[in-house]
Parts: sequence; C-alpha cells; structure tokens
Amino acid sequence: MKRLFGNTIGLKAYQIRRLENFYRRRIQPQFLISQELVRDLSQLSYEIRRQIGMLIDRQGKVAYVIVGDQKKIVIPSIDDYRAAPGRLKGLRCIHTHLANEPLTDDDLTDLALLRLDMMAAVTNGEAGKTEQIYAAHIIPANSGGKPYRILPPLAPSKLDINCLALIQALEDELARLSGWHKPDSGKERALLVSVSSTSKSKALESLAELNALAKSSGIEVIGNVIQQRKLQKSRFLIGPGKLQELAIGALQQAATVIIFDQELGPSQIRAIADQIELKVIDRTQLILDIFAQRAQTRVGKLQVELAQLKYLLPRLILKNTAMSRLTGGIGGRGPGETKLEINRRRARDRIANLERQLVAVRKHRKQQRSQRQKKGLPVISIIGYTNAGKSTLLNSLTKSSVLVESRLFATLDPSSHRLKFPRDTEVIISDTVGFIKVLPKDLSVAFRATLEELESADLLLHVIDVSNPHYLAQIDSVEQIISDLNLGHAALIRVLNKTDLVNPAITQKLSRTLNGTAISAKQKSTLLPLIHRMETLIESTHRR
Repeated sequence: MKRLFGNTIGLKAYQIRRLENFYRRRIQPQFLISQELVRDLSQLSYEIRRQIGMLIDRQGKVAYVIVGDQKKIVIPSIDDYRAAPGRLKGLRCIHTHLANEPLTDDDLTDLALLRLDMMAAVTNGEAGKTEQIYAAHIIPANSGGKPYRILPPLAPSKLDINCLALIQALEDELARLSGWHKPDSGKERALLVSVSSTSKSKALESLAELNALAKSSGIEVIGNVIQQRKLQKSRFLIGPGKLQELAIGALQQAATVIIFDQELGPSQIRAIADQIELKVIDRTQLILDIFAQRAQTRVGKLQVELAQLKYLLPRLILKNTAMSRLTGGIGGRGPGETKLEINRRRARDRIANLERQLVAVRKHRKQQRSQRQKKGLPVISIIGYTNAGKSTLLNSLTKSSVLVESRLFATLDPSSHRLKFPRDTEVIISDTVGFIKVLPKDLSVAFRATLEELESADLLLHVIDVSNPHYLAQIDSVEQIISDLNLGHAALIRVLNKTDLVNPAITQKLSRTLNGTAISAKQKSTLLPLIHRMETLIESTHRR
C-alpha cells in the first residue's frame, strides 16, 4: 500500500518517517483533530516549507497523508470511499497553510465537489507554531447563499467540536431533505443540466424533451439546471461556480446521476466525473440506453450494440495508474499491452464483427424488397417524431397489436403488415423507429439497415402530434432527416394526429396551413379521409 501521496523528492529520510508515523495516530470522535497531532503537523510543514494534508475517517484513523507544495495539496483519488446518494464521503481533510490565511476557494470547492465531511486549514505562525484552525462543512439546505458554513476560527486547545455528532446530524438532515429515497431501491435519480448558447426558451424546450427521455428510461428526474454561456468548449463545459452548485444540489437531493443535454467530449465527461464524484452521462448516452432497453429483435440488438461501442470507443479512458498496468500474455514477448489498449482493441474487433453482420442483414432486406417489388405491392412507411402516435395509427389501420405506450421510443424494432383499401388495392405498411431533434450520429449510422426500408417506400405518412406545443420544430426535425436520407422521391402525407386534444377550429386551420389530414389514431371513424387520400395517391403513383 502506498503510504504517502504527492512529491517527497528532496525530503530527508527522517522527515519521510515522521510523515509515515502520522498513520499511527488516532483522533477521538469528538475532536476535529488532536492538539498533539496538529502541533506536529504544523512543525513538520514549517520545517519542509510545504503544505501537508491528511484525510481522516470517522473512526479517527488517518487514511491518507499528502505532501503538497508551498501553495496547495492535491487530494488523491478517493474512489474507495464511495458515498451513497444524499450522503457525505466519510472523510475530513485537515491541511496546513504556510501563511496565516483562512480557507481558500480551492479548499471550499474540494469540500463541495468531493462531498467531504469537513475541510480544515491549520495556519502556521513563527517557528511552525499553530495559530488558528479554520473549518467548514456543507449545509443541507441552500437558500441562495453559500452551500457551506465556515465555522469561527478555532484555537489549538479548542478542537472539541463534537465532530462526529455534527457530521451525523448533517447527514440526517440531508436524508430528510431528500425525501423517501432509498439508496438500495435501484432507481436512478437524475439532475438534468443544459449549458446553452441559445435563447432560454429553446434551452427549456430541449430540457423538457430530455426530461421526457429520462422518464422513458425509468429515471426519476429531481431537478433541472440551466446555464447560458457563449463558449461551450471549456474543460468542464459548465462554469466552476455552477459545477460546485451542481455537486451540492446532487448531494442535497440524493441524485445518483447527472445528465447533460449537450453531448460531452471524452475529455469533458472525464473531467466532470473526476470533479463531481457522481455518474455523469449526456443526451446521447441516455438515448442509447433507451434503445438498449427497447431492442427486442436480433437486428435491433446488433444495431444498438454497434452504436454504443462507436460512442464509447473514444471514451475508453482509464484513470491514473490504471493506464500504466501491463498485461502480457503467457509466452508473450515485450511488455505486452496496456489495459486501455486491450479494451480499445476488443471494442474495435467487436465493431468490425457487428458491421459484418449488419451488412448481411442489409443484403437480406434488399432481397426481401426486391421480392416485394416483383409482386408489385406498394409500400407505405409511417414516419414521425418519437411518441407522435405512429404505432397507434398502424394498429388502427391494420387491426394489429404493435406495442403502444405514451413514452419516447416505445417502438424500436420496425414491423410490417398488409393493408387492403376499400377499392381492393393491397399494400405493405410499416412502422419505423421515431425520429428526434438531435439523433446521435452513431445511432443513425447503426440503424441504416432499418432506415433503408424507407428507400423503397412509395408513400410516407408523416405523423405529427399537433397537441404538442413544439410540433412545428418536430416537423422541421423529421423533414430534415427525410432530406438527409434522400427520400424526396416518395409522396408524403402529413397526418395531423391527436386532434381530439386540440380545439376543432385550430385543427381546421392547421389542416389548411400544413396541407395535412386531421385524425385521431385512437378513433377509427376519423381515419376515412386519410385512407381515401392514401389510396388515391398509391393508385396515381402506380399508374405512372
């Protein structure tokens, strides 16, 4: 086990032994730190002219000793001390300041982001004599002020602050504020974050969709955070003050995950996760997770796995010393491969394997399309924004029983059925995966085998949820994807769905302005005008 953290170069052997001896010291539960230990800490720090820090657990045992420089210490990875949602880390940090200065902004940031029990600075005077101890702790509720409380300066002889009882009282209050959440319930609790350079209204619109995506994935959303910034290419994407606020908010509300509305680069997601001590994902990962839950067929599972691996490959970054671990095979020559390289190589091999399998799927589906064309059966494809009512419409038209749920991406695997029109025209009609405003690139590439079904469509039914306040933006998103897929050759009908939830006068106006056919997919009696229009278009297409 490594005994010291930080740079010990230049220290004498007896000084290193004194540092290591700190591990043998014990602090009584009511004391922040013992008077004897703080005295020895100050004297050695003054002697070597460097800051020295300790992380002390709740049993009063010194868990880490850290050697810094004149201005700071760097706290090592404390992943072994995992904090449950709504709980503190179980470690308090005591460190020296060579000048007679209180806690710094960096000290208070570490307190918040690492969820430490307490943060304390021991100030040095002449000849290494301890002057005062400054201490702070997180507060359970933040009414707009600072998310922590700084205690009055403590004298070296006044360190009995009933420390353990104070920490336990703080955690009890955090547990009360976080409601009835049970850490072992298995349900994720998420804070949603948007860092946007657009208008606040657009940011709120996008965040509302992220909220729906989270709920569709079975995640409980406990809060939203918006920050408007001109530049989004910073290391953390979000400002340092907002990041600290986010960490405290997550602690106070027992959040288990933070979800960003913007896609995070590999370095950003690592930097934020390192700082905030919580699981951090972005919009793309959330969508991939939903697709992974919904995929039922072999093809669907292949496509989702391929998209996930392509997303994760550049993010296969291991922390700290893990990158230097060598793993050589039996009988292998040389130093072998790092764990990181092995993970990347395995991911690349699996990606190549999945792509070969999907090429075979595309060939098979191309043959199926050719057979349909030989039979002369027209093809109608139902497209639209996710949760617009595509599966409900398919069920109503064909009397089928495709899964219908009021949540995003309820349908992932496409299904096809035969439909016979009143004038005996027979067609193949198929449902497709729902579109979304920012469809992850890796996902659209992986689902090429599914989207290629649209290439052979004679008619596209664009289902629009006109009860959604953002239906115009959704229309633009879907039709932009249609343009990107070069599907302009097919006839298109805009199907204005869920009109039972909209004022009839508004429905009539939308039918004219959008050149659409108004229906309620749940009410079969409203489908007759759509069926007539579909049949007319199909017949005119096949007469050409």
